[in-house]
Amino acid sequence: MQLAAGLSIVLIVAGAWSLIVWPQFLRRVMSDPRARDANGKATKFLTVHVVLVAISMVLGLATAAIGITALLT
Repeated sequence: MQLAAGLSIVLIVAGAWSLIVWPQFLRRVMSDPRARDANGKATKFLTVHVVLVAISMVLGLATAAIGITALLT
């Protein structure tokens, strides 16, 4: 039982980490000069990073939710 609780906490922390770190990363990417072309249009650099952050945030949320669910059951 204690092992399961410990593993659940690891999942919650890992999920929280993703939810905290990735938005900060996206802010930095969006202010990067490579994010927009001369006309202000989003570049592939920005698009790829937005997709990366979105997927990582969804996985982070799912990881945290699994950890919370496991901890409560």
